[in-house]
Amino acid sequence: MPNILDYANPTRFLNFTRIVLPWLSGLTLILLAVGLYGAFTAPADYQQGETVRIMYIHVPSAWLAIFAYVVMTSASLGVLVWKHPLADAAQKTAASLGAAFTFVCLVTGSLWGKPMWGTYWVWDARLTSMLVLLLLYLGLIAVRQTMDDTPRGARIASIMTLVGAIDIPIIKYSVDWWNTLHQPASVFRIGGPTISGSMLWPLLVMALAATLLFLTLHFMAIRNEILRRRLARLSMQALQEAARDEGDAPSLEAAQ
Repeated sequence: MPNILDYANPTRFLNFTRIVLPWLSGLTLILLAVGLYGAFTAPADYQQGETVRIMYIHVPSAWLAIFAYVVMTSASLGVLVWKHPLADAAQKTAASLGAAFTFVCLVTGSLWGKPMWGTYWVWDARLTSMLVLLLLYLGLIAVRQTMDDTPRGARIASIMTLVGAIDIPIIKYSVDWWNTLHQPASVFRIGGPTISGSMLWPLLVMALAATLLFLTLHFMAIRNEILRRRLARLSMQALQEAARDEGDAPSLEAAQ
């Protein structure tokens, strides 16, 4: 039986995704369908009315925005400590997904905040720290695009990721450390969830579906990144061989 670390090999990872992705995609679609059905059939909130249904998109996207950065932080350690190419690909591809989920989180939060707070945006601790997270993602994406796939670019992006990880606990505990408009944790808390069961189960299903969606897209992005790098390497080798052949041509003609 192969060890789980064996899948860190790019070739084995490609074989792994070839088997897993169809099943993972199918399960993701099923859970999304079940979660959306529960979101639309769940009762409206007695205070927020129908606007509470934004929660079923907002909360999972917020969870994935943080989860993607945790994945990037773990991958960055793999880049700096073991210099593993698969960790580099995982770190690079997670940034765009994290940025997308963070953007969705901020947009849905603004749409939810307007009827609740009377404004789309306030410089609340939770909102501001999430905006900082989006800027971190965009900065990391810009660094990777500027420096291509060079080892130096991978190291700089990894160091930036580790430094920016300080924002994750700030996002998590901002509602506890400061007096904010954003509500405190209502699902994962010591005293248990404060949400009604009829609203809680669709939220948990949507969170699980969003997590599987992230894994599906991330596996696909890593696979494409591995294949792109292999194609780039083969193209470079072909160009070098062609240049070498052209350089040898005059000497052959002179010898004749």
